[in-house]
Amino acid sequence: MQHDLIAQARTWLAEDPDPETRDELAALIEAGDTDELAARFAGTLQFGTAGLRGELGAGPMRMNRSVVIRAAAGLAAYLKAQGQEGGLVVIGYDARYKSADFARDTAAVMTGAGLRAAVLPRPLPTPVLAYAIRHLGAVAGVEVTASHNPPRDNGYKVYLGDGSQIVPPADGEIAAAIAAVGPLAGVVRPEDGWETLGEEVLDAYLARTDAALAADSPRTARTVYTAMHGVGTSVLTAAFARAGFPEPVLVTEQAEPDPAFPTVAFPNPEEPGAMDLAFATARRAAPDLIIANDPDADRCAVAVPDASVEGGWRMLRGDEVGALLAAHLVERGASGVFAESIVSSSLLGRIAEKAGLGYEETLTGFKWIARVDGLRYGYEEALGYCVDPEGVRDKDGITAALLVAELASVLKEQGRTLLDLLDDLALAHGLHATDQLSVRVEDLSVIADAMARLREEPPTALAGLAVTSAEDLSQGTDKLPPTDGLRYQLEGARVIVRPSGTEPKLKCYLEVVVPVADAAGLPAARSRGAELLAGIKRDLATAAGI
Repeated sequence: MQHDLIAQARTWLAEDPDPETRDELAALIEAGDTDELAARFAGTLQFGTAGLRGELGAGPMRMNRSVVIRAAAGLAAYLKAQGQEGGLVVIGYDARYKSADFARDTAAVMTGAGLRAAVLPRPLPTPVLAYAIRHLGAVAGVEVTASHNPPRDNGYKVYLGDGSQIVPPADGEIAAAIAAVGPLAGVVRPEDGWETLGEEVLDAYLARTDAALAADSPRTARTVYTAMHGVGTSVLTAAFARAGFPEPVLVTEQAEPDPAFPTVAFPNPEEPGAMDLAFATARRAAPDLIIANDPDADRCAVAVPDASVEGGWRMLRGDEVGALLAAHLVERGASGVFAESIVSSSLLGRIAEKAGLGYEETLTGFKWIARVDGLRYGYEEALGYCVDPEGVRDKDGITAALLVAELASVLKEQGRTLLDLLDDLALAHGLHATDQLSVRVEDLSVIADAMARLREEPPTALAGLAVTSAEDLSQGTDKLPPTDGLRYQLEGARVIVRPSGTEPKLKCYLEVVVPVADAAGLPAARSRGAELLAGIKRDLATAAGI
């Protein structure tokens, strides 16, 4: 067994094109570190609906140039099998370790396979790539990014010509084509022959960002902004300048791209401590709101002044921002369909219904939300918002930031705030309070065991609320295709449990709805909502054994 493992590692080493990972793997072989080799050669990174994502390093279970070249060759074979020979593939990348290398390898493989390749001019937000696919009439797009994952990760996200991320059956067909790729020596990779795009593609994207805003809206809100060491700063500040908003005050320690993400444990605005520097900057600058992007700027986080919390600033939940933007679009006279994933707050459905708009629920991910017929606005609780689906059929943290700033400006002119509008929504539709129980694991079997336990013994009550229905979403429903998840309806609450598609996490999404008679009842309703969420979280953790 050990001999086979060493032989497998030597075979991989012989065709690895990257001196860095070759040296790394050679050192493991030389040291006879069979435990580490076994982990790296336990299989291959699985290409799924999020593409590829994993830790950088040598071997088929890590992200590296060999894995990326195979992925690109498989994608090229799939596109040619679909009759797209000679079609254009646009490639974008973020500022993480190896991103530029992976983008260049992808361009070389596409060119060698008889497709045309065009690479964005520099590390840019993921939404710019999603926009460029349709703008340039491409047959596919690739974004090299690990979004908000830890510094040692990278990823490979695939879009088809409609500008949306891949969904079944395309993901399975691409995965099969990747598995069929032979030795890397057989993958043609010329030294040149692809195009490096100029700034005009970014200019076209920025010109389109105006579509998110009303022509005559006020633009007075003052913001503090952090790019979380990612690629958002130059694009967001350019978009704000074009729109006529005050120049954002930057969190200077996090403004420039840095793949080490030195000031945060996880470069995700939702993670504890990630916003501390933004809060400190805001206490000095006293803006109307804080806006944060994740490292590839497809997500948008918002924080607001709140004298009732320690430090004076409060992060809004993704569901709160999702409802605020929906209410703003309704006020602006939006038409079409509002959509969200099943893990997001049911408040969006109530807002749409009252406004006489269409409403759709989808599986998790913008690959599903973006495909809703007649989509006008879509959001997901994990800080993702699609506010201009005709421009970008994916979440877009830049245009979402513009729309939040517009809403804050409108309210500012009225002497009101985002928190006042949240109160209005609670009075109109009931207080919708959401929370999440998220468990990061080292051993993926912990997640499988928890899901199995809940399937075998579903809870009958949580926080004293009776479970009125329990659905196993792996069977699919009349409106949703199958997915690995569980949904519980309770009296005045809802719970969804699912493994994360991009990180080693079990995620449980909780929502309670508390009726509110008048403004005086809001504090009691919030207290009751928090109490119920805490009870559901506690009882669900016990039921799942986590």
